[in-house]
Amino acid sequence: MSVRVSLVAAARTSPPLAERFDDDRPLDHAGWREIQLVAHTLVPLGAAELRYCSPAPRSRATGDALGFAPLLQPALCDCDMGRWRGLTLGEVAAREPAAMSAWIADPRSAPHGGEPLTAFISRIGGWLDTRPVQDGFVVAVAEPAVVRAALVYALGAPPSAYWHVDVRPLSVTTIAGLPGRWHLSVEALPG
Repeated sequence: MSVRVSLVAAARTSPPLAERFDDDRPLDHAGWREIQLVAHTLVPLGAAELRYCSPAPRSRATGDALGFAPLLQPALCDCDMGRWRGLTLGEVAAREPAAMSAWIADPRSAPHGGEPLTAFISRIGGWLDTRPVQDGFVVAVAEPAVVRAALVYALGAPPSAYWHVDVRPLSVTTIAGLPGRWHLSVEALPG
């Protein structure tokens, strides 16, 4: 018995350099357009027995636009960025360069007063490990950071690997296995 979990990265809310920590803005025009362009390849994921999304507006909107009718999963929310919430990476780097450097260098640090990277990865891994263990298929729409954390956890990579994973909006990452025994599953796109 095993479970297959396909993680769909939510469509974007802004251009990459304008992305904000804990961004709770709705999808922008480009995000909606991107969903229209790729929906035909993602809609089949709606056949999953269980369909989830993070509570973020862009994840909910992406899941709804794809017809998934996902259930909200608070455990899939983005990393709690404390006082950096709502700021761009550039704004934080300009205001608190030493804190930013410490945060990137040490995954146990939380100079922003929020959640350390290690805790974030563990929280997402805990969610994975509590999926029903049966031959089944789960789809979840979440922010790219959540998908990166899931990959780091599933592969048993060190937390620093988080910074070396690029997850694009509307990409699909599938991991399969059992609690604590996950592997990456690379699949071809249909058609």
